[in-house]
Amino acid sequence: MYIIIALVALVFVVLTGIVISRLQNVIRGINKSDSTEVVTSGNKVNGAMFIVILILGAVGITWSYLHSTEFYLPEASSVHGRRTDDLFWFSMGILTIPFIFVNFLLFFFAWKYQYKKGTRATFYPENHKLELIWTIVPAIVMALLVFTGWKAWSDITSDAPRDSEVIEITGKQFNWIVRYGGVDNNKLGDYNYKLIDAQNEVGIDLADENSFDDFTNPSEMHIPAGRPVLLRIRARDVLHSVFIPHMRVKMDAVPGMPTKFWFVADKTTADMRAETGNPKFDYEIACTEVCGQGHFSMKMRLIVDDEASYKKWCAEQATFLQTYPEYLAKVPENLKAKAMKYVPAEAGAPADSSATSAGGAGASTSLR
Repeated sequence: MYIIIALVALVFVVLTGIVISRLQNVIRGINKSDSTEVVTSGNKVNGAMFIVILILGAVGITWSYLHSTEFYLPEASSVHGRRTDDLFWFSMGILTIPFIFVNFLLFFFAWKYQYKKGTRATFYPENHKLELIWTIVPAIVMALLVFTGWKAWSDITSDAPRDSEVIEITGKQFNWIVRYGGVDNNKLGDYNYKLIDAQNEVGIDLADENSFDDFTNPSEMHIPAGRPVLLRIRARDVLHSVFIPHMRVKMDAVPGMPTKFWFVADKTTADMRAETGNPKFDYEIACTEVCGQGHFSMKMRLIVDDEASYKKWCAEQATFLQTYPEYLAKVPENLKAKAMKYVPAEAGAPADSSATSAGGAGASTSLR
């Protein structure tokens, strides 16, 4: 160990001596009074190349922007999305102006003030007014950008309105599962990860009567247009991320830490098909967090309906208890009579005759 330390110390001593020797050579060169001018033969060529690069760069940037416009997303289909887009382009405009100005001067000055024999450079040792200008002006601009961004983000992430349609979306390897609060009360029932099994993929807790009219859909999501939609976001296994590009919606789905995002979609799927001229257009929900080998397939179709169509679609969906009536056995005895409303008569009657007599035959056959 001591030998290694000694060798390392010796290396540092040698390197220190080399650096000191080179510094002395530099100092001796500076102190020479008979300094000579060294001008390379390509000085003018190098200066001219700055102008060439400036022109070619401007043409390339302009072409790149115009060429890529066809790949931009269309106008946002949500209220907050258009606000976000406006803020993005405002920031880009503010930042592009100094970018062009500074880079133009950088290349132009390199050409204009190239070395010329007999020319002496002038400089300002200090200029407090200039320093104040280039400090205060950027500070004000940056404060404006930060404030507008903060205000927009605060509004977007604020509490959802009371009349929001509450929908839960759960990510798992490798698909999304959507759960709705039903049509009776628009309230999602509780969930418990310990209740997850092959059928109950999101752990619906049937001890909560708000769960009785809940229904799930693993193939597509429907939302109403013109009304706030609150997405309650969960992850069942690893980190996922809910991304709806046309709505400008993006929020991580974190295991053990529910997140949320609310928005108002104001363009139905039919509106977008007419606007884009594509009869097969569909909104899409994608995962933007690499979550495993099947990440590429983790997407879901999103359908935005008008209010009447959305209510009609919800009314046609089978509740979780209708789909799996055997889960009636997991409902507490004091709530079975209420649960019977959402269970097919042929499945409910044999399962618990006392519940049938308590709820009445009419209740057991009253399906949505």
